[in-house]
Amino acid sequence: MSRLSIPTVEQSLQAAKPLLAAVEKQLGVVPNLMKLVGHSPAALEGYLSLSGAVAKGKLSAQLRERIALTIAEFNGCDYCQSAHSYLAANVAKLSASEIDAARDARSDDARTAAALHFARRVAESRGRVSDADLAALRAADFDEAAVLEIVLNVALNVLTNYVNNVAQTDVDFPLVTAKLAA
Repeated sequence: MSRLSIPTVEQSLQAAKPLLAAVEKQLGVVPNLMKLVGHSPAALEGYLSLSGAVAKGKLSAQLRERIALTIAEFNGCDYCQSAHSYLAANVAKLSASEIDAARDARSDDARTAAALHFARRVAESRGRVSDADLAALRAADFDEAAVLEIVLNVALNVLTNYVNNVAQTDVDFPLVTAKLAA
């Protein structure tokens, strides 16, 4: 059971309701994470704004979902592991083996593997990556905009991982347990 209350959309603060309605329009449902973050309309607006902005960037939806899986695994977040496993399979159309590999920051595609390794290094080092880490990403043909977007995707996912780990948000996706937590 979640340690922080998860209001229904109807119980949510008035300022959060239009934001939650936009989430429902986009996803067809309002996930528990969004209802939980809606306790602070400012936090929900900030999350949705950053999420929407990075979705318009250079990184594909497939790579963004892989990064989310890598970071959820690193942080041991069952909610995000569950949500992003579902989204990776049903929206980004990744195979089960691709999803499993991404959890461990791996990919058969060398360019994708470089991005996932870098994302994991950003999380592990709290952004203090080495020159070699950055050079490896650049050698995989990622420009400076892509480097920044990978960092922003890591930060966005750390945000939701931490919220869910603090709240122990009730998982409303098919449950996938982070290996760290298993």
